[in-house]
Amino acid sequence: MAFILPDYTPPDFILPIFADFPPVTFAPVEKSGVAPDNYHATSVYPEYFQIKPGEWQLITESRMDCVAVLEKDGSLSAKEFRNLHIGDLVACGRRENGEDGIFVHTTGFAFAALMAEKFAFRSHLTRETSFSIDYDELYELMNYEREHGFIVWVLGPAVVFDHDARNAFVKLIENGYVHALLAGNALAVHDMEGSIFKTALGQELYSKKSVALGHYHHLDAINAIRRAGSIQEGIEQNIIKDGVMKAVIEKEIPYILAGSIRDDGPLPEVIADVYAAQDKMRSLTRHATTVIALATQLHAIAVGNMSPSYHLTAQGQVRPVYFYSVDMSEFAVSKLVNRGSLTARSILTNVQDFIVTVERGLRKRKD
Repeated sequence: MAFILPDYTPPDFILPIFADFPPVTFAPVEKSGVAPDNYHATSVYPEYFQIKPGEWQLITESRMDCVAVLEKDGSLSAKEFRNLHIGDLVACGRRENGEDGIFVHTTGFAFAALMAEKFAFRSHLTRETSFSIDYDELYELMNYEREHGFIVWVLGPAVVFDHDARNAFVKLIENGYVHALLAGNALAVHDMEGSIFKTALGQELYSKKSVALGHYHHLDAINAIRRAGSIQEGIEQNIIKDGVMKAVIEKEIPYILAGSIRDDGPLPEVIADVYAAQDKMRSLTRHATTVIALATQLHAIAVGNMSPSYHLTAQGQVRPVYFYSVDMSEFAVSKLVNRGSLTARSILTNVQDFIVTVERGLRKRKD
């Protein structure tokens, strides 16, 4: 089955119901970082604003929990409170059916309808849920996105704790299925440890046997890279000989390592300022057409909140942004879906098995 983007039907603003709706009201920011009263908060849906009578404009790069700002060139942008400056014109109004000149379009995408009986077994995601069709659909989506989209991966360190999973993700990078990488210090640290010592947190990557003084390995890896000056320098000095970060850097794939309060070291590339990290992450998520988050609950939720639920293609087509959350925890995968994303999907499994299965499945389809 070949992947096909769902059709998108924009609102028909010539319908009589829209005739008497006023243009949206814009109020100026009077204090930097503070939105005016009655500001409109953006949602996960495509949203249209009536700039002047009969002229409804889609906000093309949206994200939830922001405000819509009218730029000097007449375009609309979604901005966080912290990025508001005195004089910015913010859309106001909290009625979302057009009455305030704002229309939140909840029925634009033609997703396949889910048929369900009034009573049915296994209607909620659990460890017993089957995922065969989810994998098949993901393979088709990824093959489409490799050529036509922008796949952003959000990785927790568990991805590089396993010999086969680490190698499989490198193959995904080499075969064009990774267009951007978002992670924290730990993912890169343990990838460095795997390259230098063939361990993860002191355990051999393949056998899982603990080695003598293995608890020093991740710290020694950090120290070696800090001495070299950067991960890039570590590669050039042949300290780092393989792994995810080497593959990403050599393929010139953009990556962001966001710091946290619990980081060891950290590595030189880690961005310690959380808002600077968020801004850089958003510079990548704004281009995302598919996001796949693996075993990193807090990063997955953060990226889910900053990612748009739709994307405007170069041809002007409105298409959905697909978001996959993969984890062993039912709570973790449900948390992201419950944020209200249009296209969030969950797969409940060990992420190391997931990576190996996905790489193998894509390779079989290619062969």
